[in-house]
Amino acid sequence: MKKVINKTNDVVTEMVDGVVAAYPHVIRRLPNTSAVVRTEAPIANKVGIVSGGGSGHEPAHAGYVGKGMLDAAVAGEVFTAPTPDQILEAMKAVDSGSGVFLIIKNYTGDIMNFEMAAELAEAEGIKADYIVVNDDVAVEDSSFTTGRRGIAGTVLVHKIIGALAENGAALEEIKRVAEKTVANVRSMGVALSPSIMPGSGKASFELDENEMEIGIGIHGEPGIERKQLATADELAEELTQHVLGDLSLQEGDNIAVMVNGLGATPEMELYIVNRKVQDILQKQGMEVVRTFVGDFMTSLEMAGCSVTILKLDDELTELLQSEASTPGFHV
Repeated sequence: MKKVINKTNDVVTEMVDGVVAAYPHVIRRLPNTSAVVRTEAPIANKVGIVSGGGSGHEPAHAGYVGKGMLDAAVAGEVFTAPTPDQILEAMKAVDSGSGVFLIIKNYTGDIMNFEMAAELAEAEGIKADYIVVNDDVAVEDSSFTTGRRGIAGTVLVHKIIGALAENGAALEEIKRVAEKTVANVRSMGVALSPSIMPGSGKASFELDENEMEIGIGIHGEPGIERKQLATADELAEELTQHVLGDLSLQEGDNIAVMVNGLGATPEMELYIVNRKVQDILQKQGMEVVRTFVGDFMTSLEMAGCSVTILKLDDELTELLQSEASTPGFHV
């Protein structure tokens, strides 16, 4: 499989350098790490917000560093959690004395390494807390997780918690709102083709030309069903109904929607999916406050998409709508 890269061992380093070179007014790279931080970090009297994970999900997570979202993001190797020492350096770089809050996707390696970094930070006098995002309704356990996976809904957690921290909230308040957000966000995806690892050049799984995988994970983990390729409307219906079935929604509830591309799906197709998603929600009496369509949490060049729904109250609505200015997300 063809790749636009140099040496496979340099993919992550060169990717991070390229992101920083594109947005030097927003982010800077921490020396000798794969972490990027806001240029103005640490910010006085502000809780630092840190996330990260394996590379290959761009613009997650470096693309969400900036005003109103993350203060730092740490990139691991492709589909591999960043190391505790690099996470710790990012925490040190954004701590102003008010503490650091970590947003972690529910994958075993991520949880282990971020928790270890938090323990190391606290040993150095940095207050730390975290939330684990587990928005994927497809499967309870997979080859990468115990419990539900963290996927595209994580980006909305970044947005809400980033806004709250920007407003000067304390660490305890951030934890409360993070728990509420995670409890009210759900996602599910479908893959039409696999991703190709830069190191091996091989597909992470195989699908026939007329097949798709419902409930796929962002690392190519198996979903709930492999079936014949469906239309955009049929896909939207299946994904949306699965997500709605896992949320306690009533007619008139306010929600936010994200139709997320997995890396190789044109925006044309994502908007076609969104057309049907909006129709379904309107018919069920939901009030869609905000919709996001595009590539937010990808899987290299996997073709497919995911649908995320976040149930909103007044507090979450205000935070979701507040200003954000990052390389990969603007409000």
